[in-house]
Amino acid sequence: MIKLPETIKMVITDFDGIVTDNCVYVNDNGDMSRRINFKDIMGFSILRKNGYKVGIISGEKNRAIEILSEKFEIADIYQGIRKKLDVLEEIIAKYNLTDEEFVYIGDDVNDYDSLMRAKYAITVPNAVRKIQEIPHIQITELKSGEGAFREIVEAIVK
Repeated sequence: MIKLPETIKMVITDFDGIVTDNCVYVNDNGDMSRRINFKDIMGFSILRKNGYKVGIISGEKNRAIEILSEKFEIADIYQGIRKKLDVLEEIIAKYNLTDEEFVYIGDDVNDYDSLMRAKYAITVPNAVRKIQEIPHIQITELKSGEGAFREIVEAIVK
Protein backbone atom coordinates (compact mmCIF):
# COMPACT_ATOMS: atom_id res chain seq x y z
CA MET A 1 0.00 0.00 0.00
CA ILE A 2 1.39 3.38 -1.04
CA LYS A 3 1.79 5.87 1.82
CA LEU A 4 2.24 9.56 1.11
CA PRO A 5 1.92 12.64 3.32
CA GLU A 6 -0.82 15.24 2.99
CA THR A 7 1.87 17.77 2.02
CA ILE A 8 2.08 16.50 -1.59
CA LYS A 9 1.22 19.25 -4.08
CA MET A 10 2.61 17.81 -7.32
CA VAL A 11 2.82 14.42 -9.04
CA ILE A 12 5.68 14.07 -11.52
CA THR A 13 5.64 10.89 -13.54
CA ASP A 14 7.21 8.97 -16.36
CA PHE A 15 4.65 7.83 -18.93
CA ASP A 16 5.52 4.57 -20.67
CA GLY A 17 5.70 1.78 -18.12
CA ILE A 18 3.64 3.76 -15.61
CA VAL A 19 0.50 5.01 -17.35
CA THR A 20 0.85 2.59 -20.26
CA ASP A 21 1.37 -1.17 -20.12
CA ASN A 22 4.94 -0.56 -21.39
CA CYS A 23 4.16 -2.08 -24.78
CA VAL A 24 4.28 -0.43 -28.17
CA TYR A 25 1.88 -1.79 -30.75
CA VAL A 26 3.02 -1.50 -34.38
CA ASN A 27 0.53 -2.04 -37.21
CA ASP A 28 1.29 -3.09 -40.79
CA ASN A 29 1.71 0.57 -41.82
CA GLY A 30 4.38 1.11 -39.16
CA ASP A 31 2.11 3.28 -37.00
CA MET A 32 2.71 2.87 -33.28
CA SER A 33 0.16 3.02 -30.50
CA ARG A 34 0.02 2.41 -26.76
CA ARG A 35 -2.57 0.97 -24.41
CA ILE A 36 -3.78 3.17 -21.53
CA ASN A 37 -6.18 2.03 -18.82
CA PHE A 38 -9.15 4.38 -18.32
CA LYS A 39 -8.66 4.16 -14.53
CA ASP A 40 -5.28 5.83 -15.02
CA ILE A 41 -6.74 8.49 -17.30
CA MET A 42 -9.35 9.22 -14.62
CA GLY A 43 -6.44 9.59 -12.19
CA PHE A 44 -5.27 12.67 -14.10
CA SER A 45 -8.78 14.10 -13.87
CA ILE A 46 -8.97 13.44 -10.12
CA LEU A 47 -5.63 15.15 -9.51
CA ARG A 48 -6.66 18.17 -11.57
CA LYS A 49 -10.08 18.51 -9.92
CA ASN A 50 -8.45 18.38 -6.50
CA GLY A 51 -5.94 21.13 -7.24
CA TYR A 52 -2.78 19.05 -7.64
CA LYS A 53 -0.14 19.94 -10.22
CA VAL A 54 0.94 17.22 -12.62
CA GLY A 55 4.12 16.86 -14.65
CA ILE A 56 5.07 14.22 -17.19
CA ILE A 57 8.72 13.58 -18.07
CA SER A 58 8.98 11.00 -20.84
CA GLY A 59 12.00 9.58 -22.57
CA GLU A 60 9.89 9.10 -25.69
CA LYS A 61 7.65 11.34 -27.76
CA ASN A 62 4.08 10.16 -27.64
CA ARG A 63 0.87 11.68 -29.04
CA ALA A 64 -1.09 10.18 -26.14
CA ILE A 65 0.81 12.49 -23.76
CA GLU A 66 -0.20 15.50 -25.83
CA ILE A 67 -3.85 14.41 -25.82
CA LEU A 68 -3.86 14.00 -22.02
CA SER A 69 -2.05 17.32 -21.67
CA GLU A 70 -4.74 19.11 -23.66
CA LYS A 71 -7.66 17.31 -22.00
CA PHE A 72 -6.46 17.92 -18.42
CA GLU A 73 -4.54 21.16 -18.99
CA ILE A 74 -1.20 19.71 -17.87
CA ALA A 75 1.35 22.48 -18.36
CA ASP A 76 4.50 20.55 -17.45
CA ILE A 77 4.97 18.09 -20.29
CA TYR A 78 8.48 17.09 -21.35
CA GLN A 79 9.02 14.51 -24.09
CA GLY A 80 12.13 12.94 -25.60
CA ILE A 81 14.08 13.63 -22.39
CA ARG A 82 17.22 11.62 -21.69
CA LYS A 83 18.40 13.40 -18.51
CA LYS A 84 15.18 13.46 -16.54
CA LEU A 85 16.84 14.70 -13.34
CA ASP A 86 17.64 18.05 -15.00
CA VAL A 87 13.97 18.53 -15.90
CA LEU A 88 12.86 17.39 -12.45
CA GLU A 89 15.11 20.02 -10.87
CA GLU A 90 13.64 22.68 -13.21
CA ILE A 91 10.10 21.74 -12.14
CA ILE A 92 11.05 21.78 -8.45
CA ALA A 93 12.57 25.25 -8.88
CA LYS A 94 9.66 26.53 -11.02
CA TYR A 95 7.13 25.76 -8.29
CA ASN A 96 9.52 26.23 -5.36
CA LEU A 97 8.67 22.72 -4.14
CA THR A 98 10.14 21.21 -1.00
CA ASP A 99 10.98 17.51 -0.80
CA GLU A 100 7.73 17.04 1.13
CA GLU A 101 5.62 18.48 -1.71
CA PHE A 102 6.24 16.21 -4.69
CA VAL A 103 6.30 12.57 -5.64
CA TYR A 104 8.22 11.08 -8.58
CA ILE A 105 7.04 7.95 -10.37
CA GLY A 106 9.26 5.93 -12.73
CA ASP A 107 10.10 2.40 -13.79
CA ASP A 108 13.33 2.22 -15.77
CA VAL A 109 17.02 3.16 -15.65
CA ASN A 110 16.40 6.62 -17.13
CA ASP A 111 14.27 7.38 -14.04
CA TYR A 112 16.91 6.20 -11.54
CA ASP A 113 18.49 9.57 -10.74
CA SER A 114 15.11 11.26 -10.36
CA LEU A 115 13.82 8.48 -8.12
CA MET A 116 16.97 8.73 -5.99
CA ARG A 117 16.47 12.52 -5.75
CA ALA A 118 12.84 12.32 -4.68
CA LYS A 119 12.01 11.74 -1.04
CA TYR A 120 8.78 10.11 -2.22
CA ALA A 121 9.66 7.72 -5.04
CA ILE A 122 7.24 5.18 -6.47
CA THR A 123 7.50 2.43 -9.06
CA VAL A 124 5.46 -0.50 -10.35
CA PRO A 125 5.96 -4.25 -9.74
CA ASN A 126 7.09 -4.78 -13.33
CA ALA A 127 9.82 -2.11 -13.14
CA VAL A 128 13.40 -3.14 -13.83
CA ARG A 129 15.29 -4.63 -10.89
CA LYS A 130 17.62 -1.63 -10.44
CA ILE A 131 14.60 0.59 -9.79
CA GLN A 132 12.89 -1.88 -7.46
CA GLU A 133 16.08 -2.03 -5.38
CA ILE A 134 16.21 1.72 -4.61
CA PRO A 135 16.21 1.76 -0.80
CA HIS A 136 13.31 4.19 -0.24
CA ILE A 137 11.16 3.18 -3.23
CA GLN A 138 7.49 2.31 -2.77
CA ILE A 139 6.01 -0.25 -5.17
CA THR A 140 2.36 -0.24 -6.26
CA GLU A 141 0.28 -3.37 -5.98
CA LEU A 142 -1.04 -2.92 -9.53
CA LYS A 143 1.15 -3.19 -12.62
CA SER A 144 1.69 -0.48 -15.19
CA GLY A 145 -1.25 -0.05 -17.52
CA GLU A 146 -3.49 -1.87 -15.04
CA GLY A 147 -4.33 1.03 -12.74
CA ALA A 148 -0.99 1.64 -10.98
CA PHE A 149 -1.14 5.40 -11.60
CA ARG A 150 -4.69 5.53 -10.22
CA GLU A 151 -3.53 3.57 -7.15
CA ILE A 152 -0.99 6.33 -6.47
CA VAL A 153 -3.59 9.04 -7.06
CA GLU A 154 -5.91 7.41 -4.54
CA ALA A 155 -3.08 7.37 -1.97
CA ILE A 156 -2.70 11.14 -2.48
CA VAL A 157 -6.35 12.18 -2.76
CA LYS A 158 -8.01 10.66 0.26
